[in-house]
Amino acid sequence: MQEENIMENKVVRKEKLWNSEYLKVMLCNFLLFFAFYLLTPLLPLYLDSEFKADKDLIGVVLSGYIVATLLIRPFSGFVVDTFDRKKVLMLCFFFFFLCFSGYLGASTLLMFFIVRTMHGIPFGATTVANSTAAIDVLPSSRRNEGIGYYGLSNNLAMAIAPSVGIYIYHLTDNFTLLFWLSLGLAFLGFLCSTSVKIPGRAKAEGKPKLSLDHFFLGRAWLLAVNICFFGACWGLMSNYVALYGKQELNITDGTGVFFMILSAGLFISRLFGAKSLRKGLLTHNALIGVLLSLAGYSMFAFVVTPWSFYLSALLIGLGNGQMYPAFLNMFIKVARHDQRGTANSSILISWDLGMGLGILLGGVIAENVGFAEAFHTTAFMQAGGALLFIFFTRYFFERRKLNEN
Repeated sequence: MQEENIMENKVVRKEKLWNSEYLKVMLCNFLLFFAFYLLTPLLPLYLDSEFKADKDLIGVVLSGYIVATLLIRPFSGFVVDTFDRKKVLMLCFFFFFLCFSGYLGASTLLMFFIVRTMHGIPFGATTVANSTAAIDVLPSSRRNEGIGYYGLSNNLAMAIAPSVGIYIYHLTDNFTLLFWLSLGLAFLGFLCSTSVKIPGRAKAEGKPKLSLDHFFLGRAWLLAVNICFFGACWGLMSNYVALYGKQELNITDGTGVFFMILSAGLFISRLFGAKSLRKGLLTHNALIGVLLSLAGYSMFAFVVTPWSFYLSALLIGLGNGQMYPAFLNMFIKVARHDQRGTANSSILISWDLGMGLGILLGGVIAENVGFAEAFHTTAFMQAGGALLFIFFTRYFFERRKLNEN
């Protein structure tokens, strides 16, 4: 038995994790999220200064893309699992790039709302296609670990891009420049997607021609509910942190530092979490991440000082860096090998639904009560998600996971 384990470990080490196609897919993902999240924390400021929109209207406008993303993602999983993944990825990335030009021409609030909402369609489809491609180019023995590292590309982009965007804005006071920059980065991502080589896949035997599992992974329904809680917390925090810092703490240029610290937490957490993911300790990683995030959101909401503002960013980064890749692996583990696209779309649907609810809820509470109460709500939502995972979700996963890779 010991000799078999030694031989198995040698085989695992021989299979190359950092192959060229995997690196290309990670770069595509980084550019995709960097281009999109370069604008995210500044759009509330843009809508406020350009169109004089109030807080709850800003919430409605910004959440429009979430609605479009949610509508397209179930079909994205089906399309990715049914058609040529390379062609699907290229087509989705091209339209994602094209939508950035709409921000430059949106001269009214209604036009901006339409552009932002329509942008959610290629964004939702491209994220599903790209993450499914990442799974395909990974060797099966390194998949848990590889998925954990893959998430670094979008987590780092989501954390670093807002800092860069805020820095450029403070330096130039020019939103148009930021729109052009995002357009250029998205084009580079599209070019990168054209060079990715995705291996062919055999058709699944006995697969039903049409079923609900083509659009949403029903076997993972409780995982989906749980990740929705955490997405709501992230959506509220990431979209309103700039306004919150300015109004509650009088921090006008520290939001970039906040996201840089968040990025550092994500990076550190992903690196140290990869080893336990390789060992299959998915619920262990998820639990650590959930509790770290709870500590971060609670500090952010209830300890209103500059030092707690920045320390909470580190804790939230560390927590999400452990939690999200573990949940993504759990979604994949309860899916058949021919349902990878559906598994990817399902976790993204759940996360985005939570983000959309968080953005809307945050806007309504901030407008009618205040930002402090909005972030109190975030801490309570994270606590609810943590309790759900501890007492129900982790046992749900253990009962339903499959042995397929």
